[in-house]
Amino acid sequence: MTFAGSGDAFGSGGRLQACIHLRPAGPPAAVPVLLDCGATSLPALRRCGLDPGAIGAVFVSHLHGDHFGGLPFLILDGQFAGRVSPLVVAGPAGTGQRLAEAMECMFPGSARVRRRFAVEVIELRPGDASAVMAGVRARAYPASHPSGAPALVLRLTLGGRVIAYTGDTAWTPAIAEAAAGADLLIAEAYYWDKAVPHHLRHADLAAHRDELTARRTVLTHLSADMLGHLEQARFETAHDGLVLRA
Repeated sequence: MTFAGSGDAFGSGGRLQACIHLRPAGPPAAVPVLLDCGATSLPALRRCGLDPGAIGAVFVSHLHGDHFGGLPFLILDGQFAGRVSPLVVAGPAGTGQRLAEAMECMFPGSARVRRRFAVEVIELRPGDASAVMAGVRARAYPASHPSGAPALVLRLTLGGRVIAYTGDTAWTPAIAEAAAGADLLIAEAYYWDKAVPHHLRHADLAAHRDELTARRTVLTHLSADMLGHLEQARFETAHDGLVLRA
């Protein structure tokens, strides 16, 4: 796992937006996937020496630009680079329409152009049975983060490991449910203790620590305020370029 981007929407601390690259253990045919794809994801991936064209699926937590705004660039990069392998985009209800709108807004005509590779959009709904895409089993839980579409907490199973991801959300019991027994919980910690609507604080995670049964927790989506409290953090914190190995 590589945290290609671990920052908030505003580049606090010079960090890039949400982009977490997962390369599953297993046969050589196993393809890497992304958790979120913020607008800065292409430079983030290339800075880490990761090939955007090898990504088999992108799992999107919600439809704010710092979490899904890199998808038009990822798709167009594949088109111009001669990509032929399919790409799956899995996100909340409304992902297909919002992606088409984003592509047309930034690059008119790009949503309708013929490509040599398929882009399949799968919309995940909380409560549905786990779906399998690009060798990854995904389950969605409801998050509390208005973004013009339902936001999701995600639980992915790949390469024999279970990873839970909060995306952006206020505290909800769904976080503990998604993280139950997971190998890793990746959690937003936007602020240290200031209450910001629809976002997690370090204080929230510390208060609910006994409910979080993942073996390991790493914090991401860190604001300037949170970056000023890293030495006090009760959990591991991510930085751009951080690599974790199972």
